[in-house]
Amino acid sequence: MKHARLFLVFAAIVALAGMSGTLNAQGAQDFTLINKTGVVIHKVFISPHTTDNWEENILDKDTLKDGEKVEITFDREEKADMWDLRVEDSQGNSIEWENLNLLTISEVTLYFKDGKAWATTK
Repeated sequence: MKHARLFLVFAAIVALAGMSGTLNAQGAQDFTLINKTGVVIHKVFISPHTTDNWEENILDKDTLKDGEKVEITFDREEKADMWDLRVEDSQGNSIEWENLNLLTISEVTLYFKDGKAWATTK
């Protein structure tokens, strides 16, 4: 009986360890996007640089207000390193950044002033 309990405790520990690995299975491309544009961003699109089409809006129904940030995560199996980023305001005006190496970037801060857009990365 003692061995059966020990086995059950061991099995539970193994199962919990496996679940925590699944919950933390994020991709190497994960990064924080910070909005310092002075406008509310209504849509964010991120697609591998090698594709011609934009993926779906990752903000879904939310917005990213000036001064706010959002954590963008990727599936662990994602292999692309170079990505393009597009943001849109409520009027559909957009700004794009190309060839972001998300394997080396952990933070992207977007700026817009006097008709010019730029980004800094860490």
